[in-house]
Amino acid sequence: MVYEHTQPGVLIRWALGLSMVLLAALWWSTGESGGGAGVIMGAVLSLFALALVLMHSLTVRVDEGGITAACGPGLIRRQVPLGAVRAARAVRNPWYYGWGLRLFPGGVLWRVSGLDAIELDLGRRRWLIGTDDPQGLLQAIEQARSQAAGPRVRPRPGGAR
Repeated sequence: MVYEHTQPGVLIRWALGLSMVLLAALWWSTGESGGGAGVIMGAVLSLFALALVLMHSLTVRVDEGGITAACGPGLIRRQVPLGAVRAARAVRNPWYYGWGLRLFPGGVLWRVSGLDAIELDLGRRRWLIGTDDPQGLLQAIEQARSQAAGPRVRPRPGGAR
C-alpha cells in the first residue's frame, strides 16, 4: 500500500510572488541597480526566489518504509518510520501557527497551505503535516501502521505447546 499526495502551496506562492514583485518594483524605481541598496535588494529578491522554489508544494508519502514529507523539489525532506508513530490524528491548526516549516509548542509544523493537518505523536515531540486531504492521509497512516504491526497471534488456552 502506497499513498502519495502533493499539496500546492497556494498562499506561499501568492505571498512570496507578491513580495518579489513589490521588491523588484521598489528596486527599479529607486534607480539603485548598483551600490549598497541595490545589492541588498538583489540579495533579498534572490532569497525570496529560493524560498519560492523550495516551498512551492508539500508532498507526503506513506509506505512500508514510513511517512515522508518533502517540500518543493525534495531538497527539504523528513522521514519517520511507522514504528516511531505512537498515534496519529486529524487536527485544524490556528492561522497564527503560520505556514512553512515552523516550531510550535511541543513540536514542528510543515504546512504550505490551509489549516488542516495530521498530528503525529512521536513521543517527546509532535510533527504536524499540513494537508488538503486529512482523512485520506490519516487512513493511509493507520492502514500502513496496522500492516506493519502484522497479525497478532493469540496464545492458545491452556498455555503454549
